[in-house]
Amino acid sequence: MRTALAIARKELSIYFTTPWAYAVFTAMQAIASFFFVNGLSDFQRAQAHARQAGWEQVPPMFRNLTDGVMVPFWNSVMIITIFVVPFLSMRLFAEERRNKTFELLMASPIRPVEIVLGKYLGGLGIVTTTLGLTLVFPLLLTWLGAGESGTALEWGTVLLGYVGLLLWGATCMALGLFISSLTQSQMVAALVTFAVLLPWMLLRGLAQNTEEPVRSVLNYISFSSQLSGMLSGVLDSQTPVFFLSVIVLALLLCHRAVESRRWA
Repeated sequence: MRTALAIARKELSIYFTTPWAYAVFTAMQAIASFFFVNGLSDFQRAQAHARQAGWEQVPPMFRNLTDGVMVPFWNSVMIITIFVVPFLSMRLFAEERRNKTFELLMASPIRPVEIVLGKYLGGLGIVTTTLGLTLVFPLLLTWLGAGESGTALEWGTVLLGYVGLLLWGATCMALGLFISSLTQSQMVAALVTFAVLLPWMLLRGLAQNTEEPVRSVLNYISFSSQLSGMLSGVLDSQTPVFFLSVIVLALLLCHRAVESRRWA
């Protein structure tokens, strides 16, 4: 485990000493800010309408900041993550193979499982940082919560939502790491990762046009269906089990891909 942590520190140092990570941070915050401001504007308009027409005229989701602003915001961040993570994960193995340092890594006494875990932990660190930066928005809502809306942010729901986002980001990174181990082209790794994540998330919409039992199966394996509960403040034990299973499967496949290169 010590070797894996050393590899993780090396990967994080590479991320934070190159402009690429900061470009991703800036893009993530800029796009997230756009959706946050739009969501807050919609909420404020609904609150203004409530004062004029009565609360019974306002949809329940607009009666508090958590449901009216944060839940739609998380759904937007979930989509943004599909575009961000492929560009963070693409270099983890593809760059090693392109620079011909992968063979040196395989010739070292480091075990493949340590390499995979180290690179994954490094990638997970950068994803956690990227998503963690969006915490500035609920903090801002906490400050604004005692204003005109008169409603406080429900931090229990907020923290559960961020746990769901972290599971989502960790899953995207695990799949991206596996795909990166299959190619030496970073752009191919990013595009294939995106091509895997987007349809997988959209399975929920496809399920609406199918019959049982296919509908139930598609709903269960859909990322968006699994996340919807946690992003709404409802904890279902099957959600973390599902995402952890996908993460473990992706890491096992990555380990097999890396191990096969050692004997190639």
